[in-house]
Amino acid sequence: MPRAIWKGAISFGLVHIPVELYPAESRKGLDLDMLDKRDFAPVGYKRYNKSTGKDIDWNDIVKGYEYEKGKYVVLTDEDLKRANVEATQTIDILSFVDSEEIPEIYFEQPYYLKPARGGAKVYVLLRETLKRAGKVGIAQVVIRTKQHVAALLPMDKAIVLNLLRYHDELRSTDDLELPDTKDKKAAVTDKEVQMALSLLEDMTEAWHPEQYHDTYRDDVMALVDKKIEGKQTHALTEPEAGEEHAPSSAKVIDLMELLKKSIGSKGQKGATQPAVENEGVEETPKAASHRRKTGIAAAPGRASATAKSKTSSPGSRSTARKAA
Repeated sequence: MPRAIWKGAISFGLVHIPVELYPAESRKGLDLDMLDKRDFAPVGYKRYNKSTGKDIDWNDIVKGYEYEKGKYVVLTDEDLKRANVEATQTIDILSFVDSEEIPEIYFEQPYYLKPARGGAKVYVLLRETLKRAGKVGIAQVVIRTKQHVAALLPMDKAIVLNLLRYHDELRSTDDLELPDTKDKKAAVTDKEVQMALSLLEDMTEAWHPEQYHDTYRDDVMALVDKKIEGKQTHALTEPEAGEEHAPSSAKVIDLMELLKKSIGSKGQKGATQPAVENEGVEETPKAASHRRKTGIAAAPGRASATAKSKTSSPGSRSTARKAA
């Protein structure tokens, strides 16, 4: 069980629910070290004083706000709490809205809320009330040094706190010149829409999130194993004969013909679909690979003891990382 990253209380009206906040996400990625290409030694970073050039220890580091060039106000963790004690210790519910009223683009980061000692009954009361009403609580909470707007949602036995993006943090789509249904080049017929609906119906299935995983990561790990077995640990590998390359030009196929062929396959996920593009859009090798694999069937185990994987968590390493 991960450590709680925040402790406080949910507050709405006169009701207070003591809770602890836990991360709901466990990110997994490729663990790639940054190396010096001359001798393949790991690259590291160090903390140093920019005036003297000397290394400094974590215990000698404080936080400061630069109010004028070269002049700072030092702020301790205690100062940041004292700025607004209630805000740093309370998930303050401001209102309730219908659950479907919040567009998905606003959701940013999920956390689990767990009742602390003495809070179980009121926690269950809030959870079941949200379920029956079909509502979501809109709240404000300070995590670390930033105040967030958040949504409280019931999920099974848990209450999820999902941080929301502020409205002014989202860019408008006005500058994207998105196609309209009235545009001559983008206009679709009722027959095309009905055909697309039939394809959608054929491909509709129950949502099973555990069936999906990062197949690209599997491909990279297979390449790592191949390099190790071939003792190509310090050499770049050129694509082998027969491996896919990006197409030099796009192939344009009639949209209705594509829909008919797709429906004819009856949604067979494993069947090879025609490499089709419309409006001059190319199909990339990654997209072609996705068609073949779909990500639904369990991929063969490719990771070996020679390859490393990691789960992101707070903390740091002396060896520099490059996100994959």
